[in-house]
Amino acid sequence: MTLTLLAIDWFLLLEKCILILIIISISLLVAMYETYAERKVAAFMQDRRGPNRAGPGGILQPLADGLKLFMKEEIIPLNSNRFLFVLGPGLAMLTAMMTSAVVPWSSHFVIGGREVSLQIADVNIGILYIFGVVSMGVYGIMIGGWASNNKFSLLAAIRGASQIISYELAMGLSIIALLMITGTLSLKTIVEQQQTGHYFVLVQPLGFLIFLICAFAECNRTPFDLSEAENELNFGYHQEYSSMKLGFYLFAEYVNMFISSAVMATIFWGGYDIPLLNDTHFGEAHGQNLLAILQVLSLFLKVCIFIFFFMWVRWTIPRFRYDQLMKLGWKTLIPLAIVNMLVTGFVVLYHQIGHL
Repeated sequence: MTLTLLAIDWFLLLEKCILILIIISISLLVAMYETYAERKVAAFMQDRRGPNRAGPGGILQPLADGLKLFMKEEIIPLNSNRFLFVLGPGLAMLTAMMTSAVVPWSSHFVIGGREVSLQIADVNIGILYIFGVVSMGVYGIMIGGWASNNKFSLLAAIRGASQIISYELAMGLSIIALLMITGTLSLKTIVEQQQTGHYFVLVQPLGFLIFLICAFAECNRTPFDLSEAENELNFGYHQEYSSMKLGFYLFAEYVNMFISSAVMATIFWGGYDIPLLNDTHFGEAHGQNLLAILQVLSLFLKVCIFIFFFMWVRWTIPRFRYDQLMKLGWKTLIPLAIVNMLVTGFVVLYHQIGHL
């Protein structure tokens, strides 16, 4: 019996390692082609062609950009803190990749009679894990800006840190209102609660709007890209970086955008649930593996819609002033999130008293 349990643990470990490699590879591939999609979306909105030289329609442009970053000379300023200078972009990339560990990408596959889950870790504090990892991402920005020994980089890093800390408060309060309804922190359970077709965005529209705005600030996306304001800070917190260290900072932003879209789709838009389809009946009729594939495609479609919205906003809305940014976070979003939380609490309490 002990040998059987050990064998099962080894199989589970192998499954998780393969799943980690797949999710990391997909995240990096999506981040690469987000750069291509952003250029094409910008070109469409500005009535031009965009990348069209590297491959058919410019489809190989991300590979050319990646090769360029790998081949460029690596420069480390003499007066910088070398260890922290290298640690900053690595930490930014690491925290961006770690966030995907608790996102359920589908229900499960059936392979060789075994149920293989498409979630690296189904922990019962999944949302807390995401907030904990995201809050560590600010260290990548702050360390990179400080270790560069450049006043503009330091100013940009301080801006970025202040922005992220400020908007994390409103984001957390918007999630508390949702947790009052779900009663759980597990993302898998939250998706299962939405499989009746009643997505939580319908009962928490204000909470979703607050979370969406804060996601823009957390990802340093326009109109909240004050830490990368070229016209004010010369380039931003990664001004002194070159080669793949700069690539890590740039890719981390796109990975964060991808994972943020996946989290919003999961907790507010049903996650991998397929709209207008009874997943249980479909799985019984056509097989669990086909259902799991369609669920992955459903989640990725929702994620792509959010990514397009990120890009649309970038090329539509101008950048805020820094005082406007902080005023929106502290004087608008946080009070709205508190009101939303209190109203949700009263509604939940009213329903509980009504069932007594």
